[in-house]
Amino acid sequence: MRENVIKTKSFAFAVRIVNVYKFLISEKKEFVMSKQLLKSGTAVGALYREAEQAESKLDFIHKMGIAQKECNETIYWLELLHATEYLDEIQFNSINSDAIELMKLITSIIKSSKTN
Repeated sequence: MRENVIKTKSFAFAVRIVNVYKFLISEKKEFVMSKQLLKSGTAVGALYREAEQAESKLDFIHKMGIAQKECNETIYWLELLHATEYLDEIQFNSINSDAIELMKLITSIIKSSKTN
């Protein structure tokens, strides 16, 4: 069976987001932005899982569009946490590159779904 890249990467990303959240609340004592990051970052994979069971192609595209928005919001929170020095350069670059890769994958899936 072929590996489902988006499923694997979105789940791994959610795990990383949970770990960043745990770091932010325990080490940095940051509770507001970290909660926003947790919500949007874990929503990406959850929305993909929901899209897998879409009732139609349009429903699939719609759900993936919401996942794309959540991914974009996650990038915003990561940028804000970095700009306010809750995440250092190395921490930010590592997880942000994963978020951007996920965003590109989702965008590609949406585009190809619309043309097929």
